[in-house]
Amino acid sequence: MPAGSSPSQVIGKVIALGLIAHQVFRKYETYNIAIHSALLFLPPVLLSFFASPPQWTFFHALLVNSAMYLTTLMLSVVIYRLSPVHPLAHYPGPIGCKVSKFWMAFLCLQGYQHQYIKSLHERYGDVVRIGPNEVSIRDATALNTLLGPSGAPKGPHFVGRVLSEHTLPMVGIMDTDVHLRRRKNWGRGMSPAAIKEYEHLIARRACQLLERLEGRAGEEVVIGTWFNFFTYDFMSDMAFGGGTELIKAGHDEGNVWALLDEAMFISTFLGHVPWLGVHFGKIPAATGNLNVLLNNCAECVKARLKRGSQRKDLFHYLNNEDLTDKAAPPMQQIIDDGVLAIVAGADTTSSALTGLTYLLLTHPDAYQKLQAEIDKFYPAGENALDTKHHREMPYLTAVINETLRVLPPVPGGSQRQVPVGGNGLVAGNIVLPPGTIFWPHIYSHHHDARNFSPYTSDFWPERWLLASGDLDSSRGVTASSPEFRHNEAGYLPFSIGPMNCVGKALALQELRMVVCAFLQKFRVRMKEGWDPRTYEREYRDYFTSPRPDLPVRLEVRS
Repeated sequence: MPAGSSPSQVIGKVIALGLIAHQVFRKYETYNIAIHSALLFLPPVLLSFFASPPQWTFFHALLVNSAMYLTTLMLSVVIYRLSPVHPLAHYPGPIGCKVSKFWMAFLCLQGYQHQYIKSLHERYGDVVRIGPNEVSIRDATALNTLLGPSGAPKGPHFVGRVLSEHTLPMVGIMDTDVHLRRRKNWGRGMSPAAIKEYEHLIARRACQLLERLEGRAGEEVVIGTWFNFFTYDFMSDMAFGGGTELIKAGHDEGNVWALLDEAMFISTFLGHVPWLGVHFGKIPAATGNLNVLLNNCAECVKARLKRGSQRKDLFHYLNNEDLTDKAAPPMQQIIDDGVLAIVAGADTTSSALTGLTYLLLTHPDAYQKLQAEIDKFYPAGENALDTKHHREMPYLTAVINETLRVLPPVPGGSQRQVPVGGNGLVAGNIVLPPGTIFWPHIYSHHHDARNFSPYTSDFWPERWLLASGDLDSSRGVTASSPEFRHNEAGYLPFSIGPMNCVGKALALQELRMVVCAFLQKFRVRMKEGWDPRTYEREYRDYFTSPRPDLPVRLEVRS
């Protein structure tokens, strides 16, 4: 081994290399495990080999140099992130959030990050630092600038969720131009003409659901479980041309929902630290059921493509089968979008249906008004799955809107990132430097009294009727009352702008059809002795929203 330097000289070099490594990490963000490993371990190894003091053995030098190097690197990172020279230093937030994204990653495991972030906004204001380079925003006046046509592209959290920076579903693509190109296929698959084709699939599965529930009339039923079965079966029909029969089985056949819930739990953690998701993705079985879910999605897509297009399902459009002059996209692209179809197509609608049922049961006046409207347009004997009256039913629309406001199926919203090489983004008083990640936090916007008051966090469908002019007053409040606030700029269950939820129209159609048919058929009662506070207390946020059981009793209406 070559003659080395004195211990003090070596320690000085180690500290200098640790500081340099921090600057490299800051400037060149990467998910490459080889680069990460080289920056973390190569400098102390080289120093130990070529510049260690003569009295140190190689292993002694490696131990000392590694400890000193990593300590320097970590201290440099922490001091910089807490210092006034950090670009986001003027935005307040908890120290743990400023220091590391692991703070939010571990905190989110309990499922209450939506409530935590809302509490941070109530404490700190409209812009809160929830990560070293990340903020949450609660300012409806800024949303059009942040999310509109000139808004920021998607953020990196889907990299961690799907364990790869290269195989992303359409909703997670960070290059805006690529995202919008990929969205064209989805746009055709979610067009009014395509949704009209899917109506008979909704109706068929809804009829099947009602028949199975009729056989359970008078018994205790966990209604959210049956809504899960319905949405998953319909999603399979709509996206893949069929393949599941959960309603028929009457149980979670194949554990698809257990798998989905556990996978969302894991992916939420890794979404906060996407680089770790990429690394874990290289280790077999390291991510448990998340990898299983991704592999199952791939198998569903491959099976659908092997069968071919038997009807105009979603993959008829995603695979360009409707375009005779255009080749099919790469297989990996189709698989990536299959993940999105399964997660977004099943869980969000089931969450909305279950939340709506819970809110009606805990607000009997609203239940009675909605029931009266449904009975008016769909009396006994009328086909409640016919969509012809939906535009004439303002209270149905108000109930759905208010459900999505109080209990949004995706409470956190869509992560965005200011381009690293750009000039930053200015929205009113909000200034976001290049590279800043931000969340326009849906749950906080929906529960902000500046957007919706009075009864800001209560279920009050009448607020939508007052705002639209379909109702003169409710609870002594009119649209001109000083306390009345109804700012729909702060209502974003489907996000807004050119990268909003492409499945919005289908989801609303599904909700309207099922709610009308369900309430025409059944009278729903809460299980005696069940504490209704359980539902909202245990409503979780894992990007999607796992729900607690909602036990009810159904009576067939005559």
